[in-house]
Amino acid sequence: MQHQTSVVSTRAHTGRDSRTRRTGIVLVRLVVVATLSLGANTPRSWAGQEEQEIPFAEAHLFFELNDTDGDLGIHALIDGDAWENLEIEDLNEHRLLLVSVIGRLKDQGLTEVFFESAEPPFEELEPEVFFRRFPAGIYEIGGKTIDGRELESKVELTHVMPAPPEPTVNGMPMAVQCDDGEPNYDATEVSGPVTIAWLPVTLSHPNPNGGGAGVQPPIPVTIHNYEVVVEAEIETNGATFTSVFSIILPPDVTSITIPEAFLDLSNTFKYEVLAREKSYNQTAVESCFVLVD
Repeated sequence: MQHQTSVVSTRAHTGRDSRTRRTGIVLVRLVVVATLSLGANTPRSWAGQEEQEIPFAEAHLFFELNDTDGDLGIHALIDGDAWENLEIEDLNEHRLLLVSVIGRLKDQGLTEVFFESAEPPFEELEPEVFFRRFPAGIYEIGGKTIDGRELESKVELTHVMPAPPEPTVNGMPMAVQCDDGEPNYDATEVSGPVTIAWLPVTLSHPNPNGGGAGVQPPIPVTIHNYEVVVEAEIETNGATFTSVFSIILPPDVTSITIPEAFLDLSNTFKYEVLAREKSYNQTAVESCFVLVD
């Protein structure tokens, strides 16, 4: 992933989880025929394909951990030549995902797709069970282009999750309770300018009952990049909008000063700091701060 400069956007609030999704891509909802069959035992075969496979331009299969909420999910980011079929097989050649494009969209083809699975809390799906569901190893992403050529890339899925970042806001530790309706509400109170900073993440997740359930003891990790997302809710003309400041930082940058123009939008902010490992496995933490005079 390339170094991304800051992006500030505003969107209408819909009542759904407004947490900004990672990887810096735009998610487009398309009507497709998709079959998701965890553990299905159907091998991939595109009839009549004898040509050498074409690799996808980009193919990533990875895990995301929200360390604050305590949940894990599996994500994929795939990009390449226009295709009409796409599938993912695990290390035992069991099909995990099959997408077939139909109708006029089949003539057009798809190129980029990003998905993320449901992320039930650890109380519903224990991390150890989650990692057993998706074993570490080489997975195959395959497909067929709209002109009949075969696409194929092999990717490694690992259980190495980065340790959670530990951000501070103007040197003060992150808040624990960001719901102002709860008695333990403790949003960090700061005055501008506002800088979010953290120590470099160098090891995998230490908690064997959480994000570290896949790998113990902790091992060194190589960070691919960090991401910081700050959100402010704005009410105007009877509608609520969520404005977002988002920036992806190289691994040697571990702080960011929030633009003054963004801070002028509100006095209450939620933020997220995410550490992305070289495998694309990523661990995020969430907190909040309040601007005071």
